[in-house]
Amino acid sequence: MFINRLIVPLQLVIFFLLAGVAVSAQTGEIRGKITNKVNGEAVSFANVLIQGTLLGASCDEQGTYRITGLAPGQYNIEASYIGFRKAVVFEVQVTNARPAIVDFALEEESQELETVEINASNTFFKTDESPLSLRTIGTTEIKRTPGGNRDISKVVRSLPGVASPPSFRNDIIIRGGAPSENTFYLDGIQIPVINHFQTQGSSGGPVGIINVDLLKEVNFYSGAFPANRGNTLSSVFDFQLKDGRNDKWTANGIVGATDLGLTFEGPVSQNSSLAFSARRSYLKFLFSLFNLPFLPVYNDVQFKYKINLSEKDKLTFLGIGAIDDFSLNKEAPANAETEADREEAQYILNIIPVSKQWNYTAGVKYEHFRSNATTSVILSTNHLNNESVKYFQNDESDPSNLIQDYNSQEREIKFRVEDYVVVGNRKINYGIAAERALYTTRDFTKIVTQLGATTRDYSSNLTLIKYGAFGQYSNSYFDESLVLSVGLRADGNNYSSEMNNALEQLSPRLSASYKLTPQIFANFNTGMYYQLPAYTVLGFRDDTGTLVNKENKVTYIQSKHLVSGLEFNLPKNSRLTIEGFYKWYDNYPFLLEDSISLANLGADFGIIGNAPVTSGSKGRSYGAEFLLQQKLYNGFYGLLSYTWVRSEFEDKNGKLVPSSWDSQHLVSLTGGKRFGKNWELGLRWLFTGGAPYTPYNLQATVLKQNWDVRPFGVPDYNELNTRRIKPFHQLDLRIDKKYFFAKWSLDVYFDVQNAYNYVTKFADNIDVQKNASGQPIEDPDNTGYYQPKFIQNTYGNVLPTIGVIVEL
Repeated sequence: MFINRLIVPLQLVIFFLLAGVAVSAQTGEIRGKITNKVNGEAVSFANVLIQGTLLGASCDEQGTYRITGLAPGQYNIEASYIGFRKAVVFEVQVTNARPAIVDFALEEESQELETVEINASNTFFKTDESPLSLRTIGTTEIKRTPGGNRDISKVVRSLPGVASPPSFRNDIIIRGGAPSENTFYLDGIQIPVINHFQTQGSSGGPVGIINVDLLKEVNFYSGAFPANRGNTLSSVFDFQLKDGRNDKWTANGIVGATDLGLTFEGPVSQNSSLAFSARRSYLKFLFSLFNLPFLPVYNDVQFKYKINLSEKDKLTFLGIGAIDDFSLNKEAPANAETEADREEAQYILNIIPVSKQWNYTAGVKYEHFRSNATTSVILSTNHLNNESVKYFQNDESDPSNLIQDYNSQEREIKFRVEDYVVVGNRKINYGIAAERALYTTRDFTKIVTQLGATTRDYSSNLTLIKYGAFGQYSNSYFDESLVLSVGLRADGNNYSSEMNNALEQLSPRLSASYKLTPQIFANFNTGMYYQLPAYTVLGFRDDTGTLVNKENKVTYIQSKHLVSGLEFNLPKNSRLTIEGFYKWYDNYPFLLEDSISLANLGADFGIIGNAPVTSGSKGRSYGAEFLLQQKLYNGFYGLLSYTWVRSEFEDKNGKLVPSSWDSQHLVSLTGGKRFGKNWELGLRWLFTGGAPYTPYNLQATVLKQNWDVRPFGVPDYNELNTRRIKPFHQLDLRIDKKYFFAKWSLDVYFDVQNAYNYVTKFADNIDVQKNASGQPIEDPDNTGYYQPKFIQNTYGNVLPTIGVIVEL
C-alpha cells in the first residue's frame, strides 16, 4: 500500500525534474516597505540588512527598499532606524521566479538619539501587554516542521506547555487546560473554527482549515492575554495574513500528505490586492487504500482582499470556509488482513456516525491611521452547521435502529471598535464589542449515563446578545528598565440574570517586565479571565422546552492566572526562557447525569455539553516550562522545550483528581540543518507523559437494556481518571530538496511521522459476543447481560509522505 501511495507524487516529481535545468544565477530579490506601526507613515531612509552578510539597502523617501543579486535560499532580514525598535523577519525564502516581499511596521522608541541601542533583546517579538507566554511562529517554520503537515495545530506541539496527544486529532491542550479553552483570530477577526470535522463545543479535529501559504505569522499566547482578546481561558492564536502581492500575479500548487492545494495572489488595481487559496483532500482515497473504516473528505477556501483607500485609510475583506463529509467504509471488516483488525474495524463502524459539517467566517476591517494612533472597526459573521446520523449496527432498514439524528447551527454577527494610541512611553488601547448569536438544534440521541439508558429528544432555538468593553494602559519607568501594563475587560449577555451584568465579569490583568541587564528580563503577569460556556450547554432543553441550564443558573467559567519567568536573550538569534504558571478554575460546567466536570471532555469526535449542568466545578493546573530556542543561524535552527504540568478537577465528592489533560511531562526536541545544493534535514522528537483515563464499567456496558440502546462502552465515573496509558513518544523527520529555475521553483519533500513506529495501547474497547447471524449472545451465567468481548484499541503507524510544491 505504501508503494501505491507514492505513485502519483513520484510521477509529478519525475515530470518536474525533467522539465528543466536548475538556474544557479544570483537573480533573487527582496523588496518591501517600512512604515510606522502606529500611524502608517513611511519610515524614510531606514536601513535593511541581511543577517550575516554585508548586503542591504536604505529606504527611499516613500519607505521602500530593494535588495537584488541574491542567490536563491533563505535569509534573515533586519530593519532598523534611529528612534525605532529593530525588527527581524526570519527565514525569508528567495527564488529567481519572483521577488520576495517583506514589509516592516516598526515601533517607535522614546530614547533620546544618543542613548539608542540595538541589541539582542530586540530579536524576539514581545509586547508590553504580554511580556511572557508569547511565541511568534513564522510561515517557514510551519511549512518545514517535521510531522507538522503544514498545520499550525500540529506545529505548536513543539512549544512549551503544549501537549501531544497520541491520536490523529488536532486537540490543542495548553498548560493542562481543555481543548475548548482556546480562542482564534484571523487578522483581528475572531474565527470559531480552525479544524475540519471540529468537535462541537470544543475546538479539536483531525486537519487544520487555515492554509499556511496565506499566512504571514502566528502570535501564540499561552497566558498574559491582552484586554482586547476575550472569551478565553488557556490560549489565544492571532493569525496574521499576508497581503496579496502588488507587483504581479503568482501561483503556488501543492500535492501534500492529505490534500491538493492552489494559491493565487496579485494586484487587482493600483491600490488593491487579492490572495486566494483552495484545497481538496484525497483522504477518502488514501483511507480506502489503507482499508480504514471511515472515509473523510474535506474542502476549504480562504481569501484576503485589501484596498488602500489612502495613505491613512485601509479596508480589508477576508473569508474562510470549509465543507466536510465523514462517511463509513462498510467493506473494511471484510477486507481486513487479520481477525484482530477485522474486529477493530467492525467496532469502529458500529460507534462512528455519518456526519456532515460546514462552516464559514467572513469579515471586513477598516483601519484609520492618525499621527499617533490607529482606529480599527471590525464587522464579521460566522456560521457553523453540524449534522450527525447513526443507526444501530448501521442498519437503516428499521427506523427503531436510529441511535442519533442531530442537526445544529451556530450563527454569530460581531462588531468591535478599538483605538490604539501612543503618547511618548504611554500606550493606550480601548474599545467596545457587541455580538448577536443564534443557536438552533434538533437532537434525538439515545444515551447511557451513570443514571441508566434514556433518550434525549428536543429542539432548541436560542438568541443571545453579548456586549463588552476593554481598556489597557502601558508605560515604562526608570529609563525603560521597568515596563508595566494594566488592563481591564468586562463582558455580559442577556441569557440570564447571572450573566447580564458585565460588572460581574470584570477581568483585570497586570503585566510587568524588568530589565536586569540588556539581555536578561524578569517578567510577570496575573489576570482573571472569563469564558462563556458553549452554545450546546446554553441551548440545552428538556422535553418540556425548558432551558435546563438557565434554570440551573449556569454562568461564565472563570480562571485566575499567575505567571512569572526569566528571559535570556542570547547571541546569534537564540534565547532561553523559564516560566512558572498557576491557574485556578471556578464555575466550570459539571455534568449532572455523569457527575463529572466538563473540563474532562472535548478530545473526541461528536458533540459535548448538550446535557444538564451546573456551574459548580472547580479545578487547577500548575507547572513550569523551559525553552531553549535557536532561530536560523548559519544554516542551523533548533528548539528544546520541557514542561512539567499538573491538571486537576474536582470529582463528584469534591476531591481534586487528575483531569484528562494531566500528562505531567512534555518534551519536544526540534532541529534542522540546511546543506549545500538546497538540501535540508529536519527532525522532531515528542514525548508526552501517560494521560489519565476512566475505565469502562463492564457490567453497565453489557447490560442488555443499555447495549440495546447504545452499543458502546459505558465509563465508570466512580473510577474517574484512575488509570493512565503509557507515555507517548514519536520521532518525525523531513528531507527537503529545492530546485530554482528562471521562472518557477520546485520543492520536493519526504516526511515521515512516527519513524520508529511507536504504538500506543489504550484500554480495550468492549464489544459483545455475537452468533453467526450477528445477534448478541446472552451470558448463560448472568441473565440480563450479554457475553463481553474485548477489542484491541491502539494508535500508531509509520506515516510516510512525499509532497511536491510548485511556485510560479
